[in-house]
Amino acid sequence: MDILVLGGDGYLGWPTALYLSRRGHRVGVVDNFARRGYDLEMGVDSLVPIVNLQQRVRRWHEISDLAIDVFVGDLTDASFVSETLASFKPEAVVHFAEQRSAPYSMIDRKHAVYTQVNNVAGTLNLLYAIAEQNRDIHLVKLGTMGEYGTPNIDIEEGYIEITHRGRTDVLPYPKQPGSFYHLSKVHDSANIMFACRIWGIRATDLNQGIVYGHQTEETVLHPDLATRFDYDGVFGTVLNRFCVQAVTGHPLTVYGAGGQTRGMLNILDTLACVELALHHPADPGEFRVFNQFTESFSVQEMAELVVAEYSGDAVIEHSQDPRVEKEDHYYRAAHTKLLDLGLNPHLLTSSVIQSMLAVTDKYKAAVDLAAIRPTVEWRSTASGLATSGSAGGSAGTSGGTEVDPLASVN
Repeated sequence: MDILVLGGDGYLGWPTALYLSRRGHRVGVVDNFARRGYDLEMGVDSLVPIVNLQQRVRRWHEISDLAIDVFVGDLTDASFVSETLASFKPEAVVHFAEQRSAPYSMIDRKHAVYTQVNNVAGTLNLLYAIAEQNRDIHLVKLGTMGEYGTPNIDIEEGYIEITHRGRTDVLPYPKQPGSFYHLSKVHDSANIMFACRIWGIRATDLNQGIVYGHQTEETVLHPDLATRFDYDGVFGTVLNRFCVQAVTGHPLTVYGAGGQTRGMLNILDTLACVELALHHPADPGEFRVFNQFTESFSVQEMAELVVAEYSGDAVIEHSQDPRVEKEDHYYRAAHTKLLDLGLNPHLLTSSVIQSMLAVTDKYKAAVDLAAIRPTVEWRSTASGLATSGSAGGSAGTSGGTEVDPLASVN
């Protein structure tokens, strides 16, 4: 089919574009390179070197003889969105194109407003363009398990059956997001559900857990095809950070009690889940929700896994949690719908952690330990950047997986 990947220069968007292209789909990618701009603002970079999008696409064509169309622009520009859809004429749109870091959204008012306008307005523009041009386009939108928060009941997949005063209905599952970033995802979900109801468009919301891993069958074909490996305190993900700390001889910093538990997902399963959603599209007018993760771990458990696999000496250190969150809580979330469609999970095995430690060791000379420091404080309304310079920038600069180890993944 003809598939447009929004955010196609990003950590997940780029491997997704390659994966779909290799499987015979006609693929276009859209990006405004904002993610690369955040690196400039924060003073950090991907540990694994990445080349520009145009070079990536040229290299892919040389290796595979397959073309990927590139569209450079911003989803908050309604004209650009409409013109891109009219030009490419997709049958499906895979939407990764959002600011995806919870800590970034909590730096200060400016970053919170930017995150919500960028994410919510961009998605609204996309919904209008689909409704105006082709309501049969299947929208596959990356959400987050962080929309749900950590309720003291089981988390269902998008909806919950409630009986109240003798009457029963199936309603959207209550949301308790933990940051302005996660709130933007909640707003997206509500807007998409509304658009499906009033315009009859079709959409799948993939509430994804924390993604780990950086290599796919396509990205290993050439260094120019590599995707990001973020470890810093604003966009880095928990396993990346722990691996970097172990390899560089730094204590593995667990925030708070370490009981914060989240769903986890191998990057290979991200690609498979997107493909399954595309091959089994939602019905016209349907807004369906898949919880996209395969296992659950606490932060403490993940730190212990890295310590156990690292060949050298590694220790765990607890420090104050910069977030406002429960550090010990009940967590049980349903995730059966993708399994029912045929997902064969890649679990967090010893070999996976060993591969992450190996790539960290390969590029350890490029590690900036100062970039790992907590710099964003959830309780403050002023600039949350505690320091200037590396991994901090200054309060006057402008700008997801994070200071907190439970980094965003999308």
